[in-house]
Amino acid sequence: MGQFRLSGEVSGMGRIKEIERRASGKRKRKPVVYLICEGSETEIRYFKRFRTRDCNIDIIPIPSQYKSADKLVQKAGATIGYSPYYPDEGDQIWCVFDRDDNTNAMLAKAKQTAIKEGYHIAFSNPCFEIWFLLHFNNQTTAVENCDATIKLLKRKGRLEQYEKNTEVYDQLKPLQKTAIDRAKKRVSALQLEHKEIFTRESNPVTTVAELVEYLNSKSLSYD
Repeated sequence: MGQFRLSGEVSGMGRIKEIERRASGKRKRKPVVYLICEGSETEIRYFKRFRTRDCNIDIIPIPSQYKSADKLVQKAGATIGYSPYYPDEGDQIWCVFDRDDNTNAMLAKAKQTAIKEGYHIAFSNPCFEIWFLLHFNNQTTAVENCDATIKLLKRKGRLEQYEKNTEVYDQLKPLQKTAIDRAKKRVSALQLEHKEIFTRESNPVTTVAELVEYLNSKSLSYD
């Protein structure tokens, strides 16, 4: 999946702050990565562990009325509120969501808006746990839903005690590169078949690997 490129503009207030900030001559700020999530503790707990002094992550759960993929992406800019957002200096907005009950029309709208606004998408089908599963198994056959994914994840030798909202980063970290390779190969295979990633039919797939690679690139702790 290709990276989405910025095409939006900074607000008038943002431009004023930009001028004042540059004129002050202060040390250059570190870019901020805004993660707009559906509100699940699973994603929040996982991505918090990528924070370092060189990887400034602001994780923002979105209100429940905006949890559909199209609304989550549409409201991403407003969700960060008055937080400084300077994409020309490396700030990024990533929208993190699952297939859930999203229709193909909702997913297509989410992708369209992200491209227009210059946002990035970390999409998982059927759910975020498919990313965890790829650390242990090269899953390429469809998984019915999140419960089925978790069942696979809890098999012997994997995350046998897994429950949603638990801390699993340390257990997954040694296998992270393997999961990245598997996730990217799956995306590439779908693209070679001219299949759309952001549809219900792409199951199983996740573009979380893109986000993880980006966060690793910003962190001195990446090894």
